Amino acid sequence: MALRADGRSWSYRELRRRANALAWELLARGVGPEVIVGVSLPRGPEQVVAVLAVLAAGGAWLPIDPSWPAERRDAVLADARVAGVVGTGAAPWAIAVTDATREDAPPAQVSSDNLAYVIYTSGTTGRPKGALIPHANVLRLLDQTAPWFEFGDDDTWTLFHSLAFDFSVWELFGALCTGGRLVVVNDAVARDPAAFHALLVAERVTVLNQTPSAFAALQAVDSLQDRNLPLP
Repeated sequence: MALRADGRSWSYRELRRRANALAWELLARGVGPEVIVGVSLPRGPEQVVAVLAVLAAGGAWLPIDPSWPAERRDAVLADARVAGVVGTGAAPWAIAVTDATREDAPPAQVSSDNLAYVIYTSGTTGRPKGALIPHANVLRLLDQTAPWFEFGDDDTWTLFHSLAFDFSVWELFGALCTGGRLVVVNDAVARDPAAFHALLVAERVTVLNQTPSAFAALQAVDSLQDRNLPLP
């Protein structure tokens, strides 16, 4: 099992086949090394398919949060000079994630120095700026932390954070590069600590990544449940 989302499940084979099918479409549109593709999709398994497809085609993904104001979205797309978008957005082209599958992977030639993704700052100190992250940085993150945690195929992770927050890179590839199971948390559950707590219990999550404030909210829910008190 690779993915769980809203009660649905995807095996590693199905995830790979869906990503391959989309990657071939991206290749036909000129995607390759150093070509940036926007990913503008709501939280869900399609986000994961889109990211893997961009990488399989040799390109770099640029997360575009669908909740962003149109002005910010369009400014980021223009500044990054994206080739196109998976999802919706003002760009040279936009394509959807479909149920199509394909066994053979594209023959993408990518080095560790090529771009893996581009992520933009919040812009709180001025105009948002794009950080260019090569494959080598992601590989180093996973390789250097592997001896500390020894994650494996018996672990279940959550993809809780927005793709526009680079903590999501750790959640996504920490799970899939170690054979773990990734539970995609939808927007409604992510905003509700009690619902998220229930999801963690139901899915038997073993690896959880949260900001301190989010952890505090989960602790409060857990404490109330331990004392059989009503949730707020």
